[in-house]
Amino acid sequence: MFRSVFQLGMDRRRWLAVIAALGCGLSTAASGEEQDGALRVLCYNIHYGQGMDGRYDIPRLAAVINQTKPDLVALQEVDVGVKRSDRVHQALELGRLTGLAVRFGPTQHYEGGLFGNAVLTRLPILDVAIHPLPYTESTPERVTYPRGAIAVVVQGPGGQPIRFVSTHFQHNVPEDRVEQAKAVNGLFADLDDPLPTILAGDINALPDSEPVRILRERWTDAMDDPPAPTVPSDKPTSRIDYIFYRPQTQFRLAQAEVIAEVMASDHRPVLAVVELVGQ
Repeated sequence: MFRSVFQLGMDRRRWLAVIAALGCGLSTAASGEEQDGALRVLCYNIHYGQGMDGRYDIPRLAAVINQTKPDLVALQEVDVGVKRSDRVHQALELGRLTGLAVRFGPTQHYEGGLFGNAVLTRLPILDVAIHPLPYTESTPERVTYPRGAIAVVVQGPGGQPIRFVSTHFQHNVPEDRVEQAKAVNGLFADLDDPLPTILAGDINALPDSEPVRILRERWTDAMDDPPAPTVPSDKPTSRIDYIFYRPQTQFRLAQAEVIAEVMASDHRPVLAVVELVGQ
């Protein structure tokens, strides 16, 4: 059975200190590219660094990210110190190669290391929090994984605080995805919460599925029209990766596309350009 990092009973202060340390040494200064109010947002499941050719290649992934010139990046399936990926701290390495600040949100122990979600950003980071999501425990008949979300608050255009969330829903338990969507709405989309928020992740669900419908009750989908598939990256047939934002009145969608990258991961990255309005 895979151990969730949320089951360790760690003191919360100590845990947050560990997460903060993962970003040490990386600049959180804004570049100025976002001054016009537009934010370039990327969502990318990096398949723990392994491309469709079987190679673990973090510089290749960093090149894909750099080509999109993002302000905010939500990453899923990130290894830190894991045996299969040669013990590389993939979060810090991607931060170094992109010049972006990084925060890592582990969800489980795996092969002597940690596995989970991460955020990269060129904006100043004001706060970070990691939240477990509900999931079904593994059994001998069905292997499942602990799931979570990492949320950072950054200083956006005009000094406006913006929450940015990276998450990854369960791959093989439909009921888990439904409960995870409800949990995300409860955590980040309370109707009384005025903080502009962008949610990005591998939802492991199609656009017309119940988990996506639940999310759309509280979020606006930054979706290209028609929605392009994101998996598998070499010959994609299904759309399971998304970017959402809320409240709708504080954002305008300027661009949405799936990047035609066929090799670096088994997912294609999703890009949205949103403009913050009503400041």
